[in-house]
Amino acid sequence: MNSTLTISQEISQQGNKIPTYFTQEDGNSLSALLEECVFKQQAKEVKQILISERLIESGRVDPEVDWFYCKLGIDSNYFESTPAMVIARHILSLYAAKMVSHATGAKLEVQLQSKTEGSATFISPSNPGKRDSPAMAIEQHIESQYFGEGYHQDAGQDALSHLKHVSTSLSATSPHGFRLACYRTTGTVSSASPVHLRLYYLTKPVFPTPESVSESETDLAKIGDVNFLARSSDATKKIYQEVMNEVVHKLGPVIKHYPYQTNGARLVIAYRRGSTHSYWSAISELYHYHRMYATHKYVEQFSNGIVIYSIYIRPLQPEVDINSHISKIAEQASLVYVLPRTSLTPLFLSHQLSFPEVTYAYVGWKFAYQFLNRYATEYSALSAAIGDDSTKQAMLAQLKTRLSKDTFTEGRVRDALLQYPELVKSLYSDFEKYHFKGAAKYDLNHGQEIITQIKRTVNNELDSQIFTAILSFNRHLLKTNFYKQTKTALVFRLDPGFLSSKEYLSKPFAVFFVVGSEFRGFHIRFRDIARGGIRIIRSQNTTQYDHNSSSLFDENYNLASTQQSKNKDIPEGGSKGTILLSADHQGKAEVAFRKYIDALLDLLLPNEEIIDHFAREEILFLGPDEGTADFMNWASAHAKQRGAHFWKAFTTGKSLSKGGIPHDLYGMTTRSIHQYVLGTLEKMGLDESKCTKFQTGGPDGDLGSNEIKISKDKTIGIVDGSGVIFDPEGLNREEITRLAGKRQMARYFDKTKLSATGFFVDVADTDVKLPNGEVVESGLIFRNNFHLNPLVTADIFVPCGGRPESVGLVNVDKLYTATGECRFPIIVEGANLFFTQKARLMLEERGAIIFKDASANKGGVTSSSLEVLSALALTDSEFDQHMCVKDGVIPAFYEAYIKDVHHTIENNARLEFECIWREHAKSKTPRSILSDLISDKINSLNDSIQDSPLWDNQDLKKKIISAACPPELLKLLGVDKIVERVPVPYVKAIFGSYLASRFVYECGLSSPEFAFFTFITRLLGN
Repeated sequence: MNSTLTISQEISQQGNKIPTYFTQEDGNSLSALLEECVFKQQAKEVKQILISERLIESGRVDPEVDWFYCKLGIDSNYFESTPAMVIARHILSLYAAKMVSHATGAKLEVQLQSKTEGSATFISPSNPGKRDSPAMAIEQHIESQYFGEGYHQDAGQDALSHLKHVSTSLSATSPHGFRLACYRTTGTVSSASPVHLRLYYLTKPVFPTPESVSESETDLAKIGDVNFLARSSDATKKIYQEVMNEVVHKLGPVIKHYPYQTNGARLVIAYRRGSTHSYWSAISELYHYHRMYATHKYVEQFSNGIVIYSIYIRPLQPEVDINSHISKIAEQASLVYVLPRTSLTPLFLSHQLSFPEVTYAYVGWKFAYQFLNRYATEYSALSAAIGDDSTKQAMLAQLKTRLSKDTFTEGRVRDALLQYPELVKSLYSDFEKYHFKGAAKYDLNHGQEIITQIKRTVNNELDSQIFTAILSFNRHLLKTNFYKQTKTALVFRLDPGFLSSKEYLSKPFAVFFVVGSEFRGFHIRFRDIARGGIRIIRSQNTTQYDHNSSSLFDENYNLASTQQSKNKDIPEGGSKGTILLSADHQGKAEVAFRKYIDALLDLLLPNEEIIDHFAREEILFLGPDEGTADFMNWASAHAKQRGAHFWKAFTTGKSLSKGGIPHDLYGMTTRSIHQYVLGTLEKMGLDESKCTKFQTGGPDGDLGSNEIKISKDKTIGIVDGSGVIFDPEGLNREEITRLAGKRQMARYFDKTKLSATGFFVDVADTDVKLPNGEVVESGLIFRNNFHLNPLVTADIFVPCGGRPESVGLVNVDKLYTATGECRFPIIVEGANLFFTQKARLMLEERGAIIFKDASANKGGVTSSSLEVLSALALTDSEFDQHMCVKDGVIPAFYEAYIKDVHHTIENNARLEFECIWREHAKSKTPRSILSDLISDKINSLNDSIQDSPLWDNQDLKKKIISAACPPELLKLLGVDKIVERVPVPYVKAIFGSYLASRFVYECGLSSPEFAFFTFITRLLGN
């Protein structure tokens, strides 16, 4: 209150002249009213406090208090829940504002605040519906400083404007956030002023017990603030208990509304704290848009992590019926939770677009940015002119991508939407027509009238392409959860027909686009039955975020395409999911992942709220990838909680107690990669223990740790998240094995075990002098490019980690020695897409033996496939008995099943290795191309087999399924029960993939059609 004290003292020094806000008659009538007021005892206490503090002239205390209680029109809840001392301070603050106005002659401005360690008060004019309302600015400040959920600008501009919140010590001292009571006066500041006031009173919650409680606890007596429990009515507690019982079992919000007095409504919203941002102020903006205002509102924090809003709403025009608006407000509050505020929000605040329209515009913005193609015609002409020169074609493709992204920046696309809101309205109307209740029948060519409108409205080709791209989004959209009552993120299932066949040579089976407040992402699969990991993409800085954002779909597509190639000898086709964290939400990976999964389930599970133009059941099989290994248990459990019958098989890589087969624990991926290393060394007549090796991906990672554990080579260098550990004499094998066993980064390597020429450079280091005299200015840059450094030369290079396209056309020459040879004669690509295809081919031209990721890195997918098979074949009770490790006791079936998985991985890897080696010796075709050709032939033959009469041959079916299934599973269930329990499409996929892969591995790429007949005849004869 120091600022208020100063103001009052200054006024006193000016002569303490009293402004005539009240006449004597007003004072007498107010005193009479106060005698009838139920809070008269509290008012007397307030007067005594003000008299004792001597900051208001004693003769003015009675009129000020009487006016505050009887004329200002504050809701009775305020007086019931606010201590007398706090009320006295509020009256004092208002009095000070009036004194300043009187002393200066300026217009009465009420904008006051007071803060203590455990509370804060804000008083501001209330101008509902006005964009520049002081109260709205206060609400944004409150949610930032006291709720910890303030505004984050979406990263979609040329120059990212990160709105960093410099929190006060208040927000930091309450991990649960502050409670809030907010009241709007029915009366005005004075008889001379039409201004209503809004009072915000914040307090730190005090819970019944200091101990932490379970997130699923629902008993208000255990999780509620003591003042809330003491002062709330039974009716309020009943409502809060109802929503609490519901929200703890949901990922998203619970939104309800109740009638309140005459033509009023009570909006109650509950959600888990930290699961969204800017929600408090965005809800205010929402009901203001609908011409409503709040008489009073509350935010209650609970110790189980739940936040509950209770907002009492009335129409600005009394003749308007609240019932015609409250349902719409409640519906749209769910959409606000998903995307509270973006760069397009000004279109909503200015009432140019409704909230659904501006949300749709945001989605259209992000979609158009990913897929706009500016130079298709020019590119085709230049490509034809260049012909078969692969190097020039690759350079042309890179140039086209760069030019397209430079032309259609996120900021450029956004500006078009801001400029033409009328086109957004038309596009949204078209979108709503096909996906809201009573939707029109799906039509791929709808919206011709919008094409005409675009041509008539925009004045340049770029804007025309932007809006046409958004119309393409509408035309290829098969289903969405946009109109589902509650949701945590928006998801759109698209027919891939919108993709350019020139840029994306293989057409996916399905594309899902997911948008949340902390992220956006995709899920792409190349077959109906497909499986692949979900990857979190983080960005260390603005430059990296811009790159990750512009290449998001392409990275996802390439990963899924690689997965399709590597999944050649398992039932599932290739798929992949990506989650790009927004620039301001790099620490919210788990929140983003949960929303991503929950949104996908919205479209996978039956729901009458969703218009389904696809009209077929879809099941996704997901697995761990970068940043998501720890989330697989939750995803499976969440699918079960939401009623998915496929929950056991929904995710792989779960923990032992959940029946998962952890890749890192059992070294699944590395077993496949190492078969290629051993196979090559055997063919070359080399002893592994005498070979030097360099690897990216450190002892803390899955591939990196297991590569160290399984190998016997002389490892000279390791690059990981912590930096570079290097020793040309060979890193101490015992020491790196110790780190791998503990899953620790390279920075924990015992430096005393390095030779005189060895070193470690941390990513945080600067100006480090290496043993050879070279000075490293930036440890981060040194780490990122060390695989290109001429210091490192080894017999074998095994990338076990690193970003896609770490080696491409622009830097592949740095892998050559001074004499033009490759610094790594043997390369086995463990990390996905570490090399571009053109880089691989150029390395092979220099004599390198290179095996690409689609062949070498398939141990993990094989393990996951067999994990899925066990989940599909076993009943819930059988799965619990035979696949779930309890109290450290491994079931006998599980232990034997792991051995079967190991055998299958190693056998599949060796079969493909021998096929590639044999085909290369015969045709001299580069191994990187052979890998693709083998995958393509197996996948094509697989499709043909599944559509052929071979499936109807029961003897052949049983033989193939028996050969493809692990012996332990056959022993437990028998082939007939497996075929009976596992979904038919999946059994068909097992049949087709096994038969096709074994034929190609055995007979090669150039075998005549008759060879397949001979192959089948032999199988039937066995």
